[in-house]
Amino acid sequence: MSEARPPRVGPAEAPHTWRPARFMVIAAHPDDADFGPAATAARWIDEGSVGWLVCCTSGDQGSEDAEFDPLELAALREREQGAAADVVGYEGVTFLHQPDGALVNDLSLREQLVREIRRFRPDAVLAQDPETLFHGDRGVNHTDHRAAGIAAADAVYPASRNPMAFPWLVREGLAPHRVRRLYLFWSEKANARVDVSTTLNRKLDALRAHASQLKDFARIEAWVGGWMTEEGEKIGVAAADTFRVIVIDEDEEDEAESTDEAEAEAEAQAEASSSG
Repeated sequence: MSEARPPRVGPAEAPHTWRPARFMVIAAHPDDADFGPAATAARWIDEGSVGWLVCCTSGDQGSEDAEFDPLELAALREREQGAAADVVGYEGVTFLHQPDGALVNDLSLREQLVREIRRFRPDAVLAQDPETLFHGDRGVNHTDHRAAGIAAADAVYPASRNPMAFPWLVREGLAPHRVRRLYLFWSEKANARVDVSTTLNRKLDALRAHASQLKDFARIEAWVGGWMTEEGEKIGVAAADTFRVIVIDEDEEDEAESTDEAEAEAEAQAEASSSG
C-alpha cells in the first residue's frame, strides 16, 4: 500500500513518497480539486492508485452574472468537473448538491461524507485545511473551503470508523472504515511536498476544462506553474504539491519500527543506569 512513511512534523526537505492504494479528494466546489491536489492525484493514479472525487457543492454561485440561472450554472460546472476528472483519471465523481456559498459542517453533510468514505473505503482523504483562514497576507480563504475541510476531518475521524455514528449506514451494508491519512491542501502548515514534475501539465489540462470560471488561462497557467515550481525547488525537483499530512493510523512497518526504537532507547537507558 505504501512506499515510505510521510514526515511526522516540520518542513519537508525531501520528496514525500508514501502513496495510498485508494484515496478520496473532498472539495467544496468544482475546480477546487484541480487548483488543489490534481497533479498529485494524477501521479498516484499513474502509479496504480484508485481515486474518487467528492464535490460538496456544484458551484451554482460561480458567476459574475446575477441573471445566470443557478441550476443551469450548476449543471455546466458539473459537466466541466466531470471532464476535468477524466483528465486526472479519477474512477468517478460524486456531487453532494449542498448550497454554494452556504456550506455548513452539520450532521447532514457529515453523514453524506461518511457514506461516501464507507462506500469507497480510501486509505487517505485529501481535503482543504480548515485551519487556513488567511493565505498569509494574500487573501481570505473561502468560507465553503473551511467548512468542507472541517466536515471532511470530522467524517474521517471519528465518524467513518465508529459503528455507532449513523448506525443505519451499517444496516445498509456500509461497514465502518478507518482512513489512515489526511492530506490537507492549501495549508499554511505544510509538512510534505510531492514531486509532480511529470503531472503538472495534467493539472493544467484539468484546469482548462473549467472554462466558465477561468477566462484568462494564460495568467492562471503562469500563476499555478510559478508557485508549483517554487515549491519544487525546495526539494530539488521541477514542480511539487504541498500538504499538511496528518497520520491517524501508522502502517504496520512504522509501528514495528517505533517499537524497536522504544526498546532500543529503554535498553540504552538501562545500561546507562547500571553503569552509573
